[in-house]
Amino acid sequence: MPKRTIHAATTAAALVCLSVFGTTTGSAASPLAPFAGPGPGPGPSGAPRFVSGPCPRPPEPIEALKSAKCGFLKVPENRARPGGRTIDLAVAVIPAVHPAKPAQDPVVFMAGGPGGDTFDDIPFLVESGLNKDRELIVMAQRGNLYDRPNLACPEIDRANGKAVGLRYGAQPAEQLMLKAVQECRDRLTADGVDLSAYNTTENAADFADLRTALDIPRWNVYGYSYGSDLALTYLRLHPQGIRAMAIDSITPPREAVLPWGWSSAAEGIDTIFAACAAQPACKSRYPDLHRTLTQQVRKLEAHPLTLNVPPPGGGKPVKVVLDGGALLDLIVGFNVRPENIPAALDELSNGNPERFAQARAAGSVQNVGAFAHGLTESVACSEWAPGYSEADVLKAGREAFPGWPDTVLAQVPQLPFQYDVCRIWNVPDRSSVQRVATVSPVPALVLSGTFDAKTGASWARGVARDLSRSTSVLIPGIGHWVVPQSPCAQQVLASFFAHPTAPDTGCVDDLEPKPFTITPK
Repeated sequence: MPKRTIHAATTAAALVCLSVFGTTTGSAASPLAPFAGPGPGPGPSGAPRFVSGPCPRPPEPIEALKSAKCGFLKVPENRARPGGRTIDLAVAVIPAVHPAKPAQDPVVFMAGGPGGDTFDDIPFLVESGLNKDRELIVMAQRGNLYDRPNLACPEIDRANGKAVGLRYGAQPAEQLMLKAVQECRDRLTADGVDLSAYNTTENAADFADLRTALDIPRWNVYGYSYGSDLALTYLRLHPQGIRAMAIDSITPPREAVLPWGWSSAAEGIDTIFAACAAQPACKSRYPDLHRTLTQQVRKLEAHPLTLNVPPPGGGKPVKVVLDGGALLDLIVGFNVRPENIPAALDELSNGNPERFAQARAAGSVQNVGAFAHGLTESVACSEWAPGYSEADVLKAGREAFPGWPDTVLAQVPQLPFQYDVCRIWNVPDRSSVQRVATVSPVPALVLSGTFDAKTGASWARGVARDLSRSTSVLIPGIGHWVVPQSPCAQQVLASFFAHPTAPDTGCVDDLEPKPFTITPK
């Protein structure tokens, strides 16, 4: 079947691009229980195999794990080094909600990040219906929470928590971050971790080994954000046994480089502002959002605000600094919901920074140890950074946001100081083997949200062109990670897994962005 592109009725402007490859702020801090189970840590490598064991015990219990079958996939840390050590990857097989008629082929999930706690995504997947009539398989990507080794960097979490009280792109914040990165790298390498082995090629091979180890003839793949990058790499290198593949909030392997972040940021913001302009009440109340944003970025960069505000949900007030770079980063990261961004910018321009200040304060509350920054840095520094420079980032920023201060445009949104970080992290360049298009006849669903400022929706088009039996769906008014936010996207995904070459996309036709928040003058 020829590929189809479904563009929902939407007021969005032309699409541009980027990807948030990982977020570092977390929810309320809590102690993290280890994966409770016997067995040694990393040891000598052998043939990949699955070893049953107890499920992880997260700080907040996950209902679906009560009925899951769990264990570890044991794989070589570095497949290029025969005889090296083995690492353990946490796995959960979650049964279908309707076990009387389960589909034969399960869904395997590939999380975003890289480095996010995969198990923390399970409630969203279950609520989205991923295991309604088929098993759902979740595996923590190498280095993630509950794996052995776990490439968490509490040093970076603590630095991120302190950075909210500093200017976003200034030297004190940079020094704080680089010191934390050096400490984490030194600790991980002293523990024997081969940082060069934590990359997308090895991640993809892990999933290929998991299918074989679980004796699954065929399965379906669903990945979002970095998980789409991983899914496309997996499809390219290990196409055997893949029945269908759905990717959400696309990070194209061929285009995923650091300067790419700027075009995605501009695309998402342009689309949000265009959607506001298409709603009469929003257009009347907030008539020139581009000008308002530019004015506020320039003003805050020249004269940052220093405030003491409580984090969202309450708690002791914390010192935050709101400058131009922090403002942009909060918008790109959707720390303020898209439907509230016009109102928040208008309030800010009228002397009320509360929405953005509280969103900045949220970064002070870190889930220390939950995020595998080690995986993030190994992927970013070996696959996204090589071949480009700080000058290329600045050039891309100037093209995306003409006239903005260079001090803002010098830092890629969500990944500040990345080139200096990579000089410390010091992993080999893998760009030539990773920046490759995936060309495949496997049925594919390509999902994007028009408001996505992390992985701009327009970049999905090139990916879809290379997947000859693909269906592209654009959901208006949705930001990053579409499926959990859109009941229509959930219907389309279920229909796709039931009928991969002919999914029902009818619900998309009448979708429009929700009304924006309108505050009184």
